Amino acid sequence: MMDFRELNRLNRRDMLRGTAMLGAGAAFMQPVPLWAQSGTMTDIRKAAEAGKDASIKRIRDWIALPSIAAENRSMPEGAAYMAELAKDAGFTNVEIVPTDGHPGVFGTIDVGAKRTLGIYFMYDVKQYDPAEWSSPPLEGKMVERPGFGQAIMGRGAVNQKGPEATFLAALHAIRAAGRKLPVNIVLVCEGEEEIGSPHFRQIATKPNILAALKKCEGIFIPFASQGKTGNVTVNLGSKGIIELELIASGEKWGRGPKGDVHSSLKAMVDSPAWRLVQALQTLVTPDGNKPAIEGWFENVRPLTDREKTLIREAAKAGDEAQQKAALGITHWIDNLSYDDALIRLAQEPTVNIEGLVAGYTGPGGKTVLPGKAVAKLDLRLVPNQTRAEAEKKLRAHLDKHGFTDVEVNVSGGYDPTEVAEDSRLVRSELATYKKLGVATSLNPRMAGSWPGSTFTAPPVSIPAAHFGIGHGSGAHAPDEYFLIDSTNPKVAGLVDATMGFAEFLYVLAAIK
Repeated sequence: MMDFRELNRLNRRDMLRGTAMLGAGAAFMQPVPLWAQSGTMTDIRKAAEAGKDASIKRIRDWIALPSIAAENRSMPEGAAYMAELAKDAGFTNVEIVPTDGHPGVFGTIDVGAKRTLGIYFMYDVKQYDPAEWSSPPLEGKMVERPGFGQAIMGRGAVNQKGPEATFLAALHAIRAAGRKLPVNIVLVCEGEEEIGSPHFRQIATKPNILAALKKCEGIFIPFASQGKTGNVTVNLGSKGIIELELIASGEKWGRGPKGDVHSSLKAMVDSPAWRLVQALQTLVTPDGNKPAIEGWFENVRPLTDREKTLIREAAKAGDEAQQKAALGITHWIDNLSYDDALIRLAQEPTVNIEGLVAGYTGPGGKTVLPGKAVAKLDLRLVPNQTRAEAEKKLRAHLDKHGFTDVEVNVSGGYDPTEVAEDSRLVRSELATYKKLGVATSLNPRMAGSWPGSTFTAPPVSIPAAHFGIGHGSGAHAPDEYFLIDSTNPKVAGLVDATMGFAEFLYVLAAIK
């Protein structure tokens, strides 16, 4: 999931660089960048600089409220806070939208412009263990990040509260500068992205929200997309995902214990834990590298020659050794070459074990035979697979192999996303990056996932993508941060990232 996340940040920023280069390196250390010399942008920049402290406070205060869907923690409060942020930024008709799960938030800004842009937010964040952090995860402390500068650290700092608050900062700056927004804006926000967006479609297809979305040129999620080079990858799609649990239990199986028993009894009692292991082994090839679920590949769309070319060209500019070091590995899967590994990354669906839980896992031994075993899995999907198809095939596979007792509990997920390279949304992104002096590359498909397919598929049927400059890291991990004051002349700090969003709105309004 937006678990486009740490590995996927490496994929986007560092693995896929170098094609479709547009312009020279960024020059974010200039007091007034060349692209901001028009009166409008100069005024907006002054307002963004004047509002910088308020923008930082907005991020820090938001970090202090951790809405964690997986723990059912502060979800009503998170939705209410998101609604207030929207109202404060100028959205009207703001409503908290009930779902069968946690609520969403919707609002609009209608300035009578000829074009309308959608913006996707999430207000939920991942879980965290304070013991793993060098700074309290809800404090929003300013820290120094070598090679980048001063950053704000906290859970949600980059995923997604920092980039989202920066977009709101752009709206505040435009209004403070006395300028009229160049486009109308539709805000759609959810609180369940980190658990696979199980009820987001209910929000997006609510009649008044659907009607507003269908007027949009496209929708994007704010993004802090720059690494140390300042380059940005424009993603033309992302993999879909299903998050689920497989559960083997003595109670469902009818064999083995209903609860934990002494391990000495294994000689005459069946083990649900081994039952789960055997079921898991059928899902992949013996090396664990390829799904073996019946019919899994029948609808997979292979990458086109152009898509493969984009990846191979990007690989030439990548630093393979640095990527391996960052991931803590020495070989790519199947000992593939760098570019072939990148092609496989974009092309292949996956079956991944996130975690295994059974019996006792604390210090020392505890001689038990567990009555239940659970595997947490995520399945990454590529075009033209669908979530519904994948769920059906997984269940059929387990049944065929005799594991009718193994439960499949799906917690969330969605289909893959694709966006046309020639869509006005993507062309506006590329034109904005060029105007900002940011070098870009095109990535056919992001390995991570976000619920963009909710927008690209019927009944909404609009383009969906990512956009933004600036930097952050540590999504889903300890010491997550978002850059505020950049010391790297190629990377945007808070004010420049704010201006990047402002520029994007004006480019989208004007592009043919």
